[in-house]
Amino acid sequence: MSPLESALIERIKAEGPLSVEAYMAACNAYYYATRDPLGTRGDFTTAPEISQMYGELIGAALADCCNRAGRPEGVRYAELGPGRGTLASDALRVMRAAGFEPASVEFVETSPVLRAAQAETVPGAAFHDDIVGLAAGDGPLLVVASEFFDALPVQQWVDGVERHVEWIGGHFAFDRDGEIIERSPARREAVTALARVLVEKGGCAIVVDYGYAEGTGESLQAVGGHKFASPLEQPGEQDLTAHVDFAALATGAREAGATVSRLASQGTWLETLGIAGRAMALAAKNPEKAEVIGTARRRLCDEEAMGRMFKVMAITAPSWPLPAGLE
Repeated sequence: MSPLESALIERIKAEGPLSVEAYMAACNAYYYATRDPLGTRGDFTTAPEISQMYGELIGAALADCCNRAGRPEGVRYAELGPGRGTLASDALRVMRAAGFEPASVEFVETSPVLRAAQAETVPGAAFHDDIVGLAAGDGPLLVVASEFFDALPVQQWVDGVERHVEWIGGHFAFDRDGEIIERSPARREAVTALARVLVEKGGCAIVVDYGYAEGTGESLQAVGGHKFASPLEQPGEQDLTAHVDFAALATGAREAGATVSRLASQGTWLETLGIAGRAMALAAKNPEKAEVIGTARRRLCDEEAMGRMFKVMAITAPSWPLPAGLE
């Protein structure tokens, strides 16, 4: 039994059943603070780890957006939940090759394990504990939030009553079943904070995550060792996520005064940005890796892979243009 599992049992005995939101928050806080979950040795693989093309195209889209905004001085690069720093490294390489050097690189990250990896991959990056920390600096922001919102906790409601997790008969169980509606005050708070910073400082954010254009059904899931499992098994030892309601994110951002783009599928967006040409160029330079490069492109773009489930949305300051492919 893990330290978190013991702590959750004691908490339930002392306070009563935990809301799904509180359970998910506790599990993910422990999970991310105690490990690097990425890669073949971890529990899951994110898009930046699949191919450099993903981060490169995001970097190109951000640089282009900044150019069309008039290339203001003091522009900062920021990323929410940047994993190992792989996406930032790839994006910054493209931006610098285009003659664009950010005034600073800033990461919103709470995991000490991942902060160490990010500092090694992107030397000189500054760290914040939350999105509000980005408001402390000067200059517009180019922000990436790739698979960030899905890990923020959700509430689950059944017939107007919030669902809880209880400890019964030596195992965790939900206290009620039925048609589930999911809501996420944590995501609303995060997107509101992001939008307010962009409105105040200027800039744009590209949000990529798996989810739906609009919906409320049950989507809470656990992944461990690259396999799906019950969210109630081994708390704190598996990654808990839920599908992102992009309509709710858009509403929160607009209410905070930001501009929100249309929603695009990841596959369509990457193809629009030119991933086919980039894949051909990489394969020509590295013919021995041509098959691997082609497989990576299909994994990122094909509908039966990540292409349709993952979606892209931009949030910008009212005075800024929308990124390419999201106009």
